Amino acid sequence: MKKTFAVGIGGAAGQGVATPGDIFAKIFSRRGLHLNAYNAYQSIIRGGHTFLTIRTGPEKVTNMGDRLDLLIPLNQDAMDRHLGLLTEGAACLYNADTIKPGIAAAGVELCPLPVSELADISRNKVAQNTLAVGAGLSMMGIGFQAVEEVLGEQFKKKGEAVVSENAGIARAGYDYATAHFNPFAWPLPMTGKRHAVLSGNIAMAMGGAAAGVKFYCAYPMSPSTGVLHWMAAHARKAGIMVRQVEDEIGVVNMAIGAAHAGVRSMCATSGGGFALMSEGLGLSAMMETPVVVIDCQRAGPSTGVPTKTEQGDLWQMLGAAFGDYPRVLAAPLDIGDCFKIIPEIFNIADRFQCPGIVLCDLLLSEGRLSVDPQDLDFAPVIDRGELITEASSSGANGDGAYKRYKITDSGVSPRAIPGLLGHTHTAASDEHDEDGVLISDEFTNPTKRRAMMEKRMRKVAGIEASVPPPELWGPRDAAVTLIGWGSTKGVIEEACEILIEQGISANQLQIRWLVPLHGEAILDILKGARHTIIVENNYSGQFARYLRSETSFVPDGYIRKYDGEPFMPHHIVEAVKEQLSGKSTLSVPAHEILV
Repeated sequence: MKKTFAVGIGGAAGQGVATPGDIFAKIFSRRGLHLNAYNAYQSIIRGGHTFLTIRTGPEKVTNMGDRLDLLIPLNQDAMDRHLGLLTEGAACLYNADTIKPGIAAAGVELCPLPVSELADISRNKVAQNTLAVGAGLSMMGIGFQAVEEVLGEQFKKKGEAVVSENAGIARAGYDYATAHFNPFAWPLPMTGKRHAVLSGNIAMAMGGAAAGVKFYCAYPMSPSTGVLHWMAAHARKAGIMVRQVEDEIGVVNMAIGAAHAGVRSMCATSGGGFALMSEGLGLSAMMETPVVVIDCQRAGPSTGVPTKTEQGDLWQMLGAAFGDYPRVLAAPLDIGDCFKIIPEIFNIADRFQCPGIVLCDLLLSEGRLSVDPQDLDFAPVIDRGELITEASSSGANGDGAYKRYKITDSGVSPRAIPGLLGHTHTAASDEHDEDGVLISDEFTNPTKRRAMMEKRMRKVAGIEASVPPPELWGPRDAAVTLIGWGSTKGVIEEACEILIEQGISANQLQIRWLVPLHGEAILDILKGARHTIIVENNYSGQFARYLRSETSFVPDGYIRKYDGEPFMPHHIVEAVKEQLSGKSTLSVPAHEILV
């Protein structure tokens, strides 16, 4: 298995869990290490329980893993909840003044910090956090200069006095740990590589900027709000018009309006907000106006568990708006893919003049991942399709009359920006003739309705041809094939590695493009599979049901999780063993971290 090191920081909201996490993330990244971070938190500003996991290593880290090497509990509750995650070789750094350690597993080093002796806690209420950061980095074998540099950046906005104070506290923790605690057996290496650390929201926002988005609007709704934050912060530099709108109905209609005027337009929300956007999505389809909508899934229904992850919106996306219409729906596989998928889906939406939906989730939206900067293409191929941008006295069709909805073999009609000389542009939410005139304003002509419906739906074949089918990863004749979609890619990948190490050959089929699905290609891949299991983060097996409805394929088993927390590798490994032994066909792993 890959060599990794995982740090867990737990406490109540308001105790400053995020800041130590940011410091560790920066230091790990600057050592050229990969990292993956996930924050399990509650939907309250103060109190409750927050637990941040940062896992790092010299090779790509795809998920938060199964165990911790270092636990930093900031209160008794965090100690009680998470001490059991530590195994031999791990350590726990804690405030000896306020926290009792409990019973640790054999080989776990308990490292009490005399906080009141090392820092003036009357002046600095979060001194224990900075002490623990310094102590932890000492035990990891990282020089103090790196700590000083990051602290200077972290606190520079608060002034030199605050920077100096925190550097002094970190030094006290660093020196105390050097003198009193054992260093970790595996000092964190220095690789010389450089990585960007991104959340999925930032990656999707940056992907939008790279794709040429010129209008972005949203109503804040976690976990999608980070896209709005990045867009607002970089709007002027990136040349993007950004608007916070009063509700999601206004959002989608404003985005469609901007797209109708000719610019690439994008918006983001979560499941509850998307419900309000549904009718607007149908407007996009009827007007044949390309727009991209991001849905960042969280646990539902209704407000559900607003700060927890889930893959529960698939059928909502499949049934968005009413009637039949062409669309494209994609689920990014990891945070790096959150960036890549935006230019790709814009090109398809533009070429086929249809709505595009990106189905992300909280795990990716608010998680963080190290990404190779060379994988971030800020000059991707941009294909606007049949977009007419220059005036013509003869019109687009060569007969002096521009027909916005001209019936074509491909189903794609020439699209002119409204106001272009020689191109009268009529569009509305009703069915229409080739020139955009509504057929319901005269006699609802069945022949015209049928022709226009068939024209639009002919795009489906073109969309399918433009999207690559999924590929199988791993040995073709594996004992078990794990099927997932979207954000479960990384954890399934590591589960396959563990299974192979334990003598069970495994491979993986991960679905990125959900519409079009490429059902025939999936069946061809799975026809030789010995034992198939579908893994997903929802209660009812939404993808399994979708795959069955499209292909009649029924797997041998299912692994589902719907407690708000993501899969850990051992959840999948243990479930696979259970199912291969014939004990079960449905596994619902229990999450050990009580959050």
